[in-house]
Amino acid sequence: MNKHIIYKTLVVSLLSVFLLAQAAFAQLDKPHHFGFKKSKNGAPASIDQEGFKAILEKHGAIFLGDASTKSLYLTFDNGYENGYTPPILDVLKDKKVPAAFFVTGHYVTSQPDLLKRMVDEGHLIGNHSWGHPDMTRISNERIQDELKKVKDAVAEVTGQQDMHFMRPPRGIFNDRMLGVCREFGHTNVFWSIAYMDWDTKLQKGHKYAYDNVVAQLHPGAIILLHAVSKDNAEAMGDIIDEARRQGYEFKSLTGLNGFFSEY
Repeated sequence: MNKHIIYKTLVVSLLSVFLLAQAAFAQLDKPHHFGFKKSKNGAPASIDQEGFKAILEKHGAIFLGDASTKSLYLTFDNGYENGYTPPILDVLKDKKVPAAFFVTGHYVTSQPDLLKRMVDEGHLIGNHSWGHPDMTRISNERIQDELKKVKDAVAEVTGQQDMHFMRPPRGIFNDRMLGVCREFGHTNVFWSIAYMDWDTKLQKGHKYAYDNVVAQLHPGAIILLHAVSKDNAEAMGDIIDEARRQGYEFKSLTGLNGFFSEY
């Protein structure tokens, strides 16, 4: 084999390696939007059928609790305050239900008293990023900065030193982003019950919220709600009562990550 053929073969081989590596990196950066077909009649949501499930499992992300028991995990996303978190907290306190509140930087800086109340009343505060970016489109360093700023600010305001849970803005994620979060010590928390509750211009009454949540109840469900919703605030007590009537028990996310909850 002459030198020309050897050189050409080497170039082709290197190009193939480069293209394969490029394809692998592209796969790591491929964004996914968390979504599924809703639960009906107590059956699990369709997450097991989604193509991204393997990526979630690879990085220890959570979307469902203990499906062998009638457990529910209540979570809220708090990007800004719309006046409904205090009544939601009132109901949770009255009914002794633990919850997790995923907060942004804006919420931390604008609502320190509510953050303190959440912690004082036994709730978890989770990370929802500082500026609510699409975290699949920013660098690894920026991802860690987004997480660190929220964790440090919450610790300064509330004294909660540990922050184990993260929820990516708008449920957009990829392999790389989940990996960076896990290296930072955060478990990503998705959900298996949700409905379109975040648009404050499309509130339809407490019965609408009640019907949407109750219809999706299933064992081990992680419930995502938005605290800006008037409907959610007004329906919260009835949702809790009906879930308990059906035999469900509300638990803390700490039990899903090997931690002990005193609640």
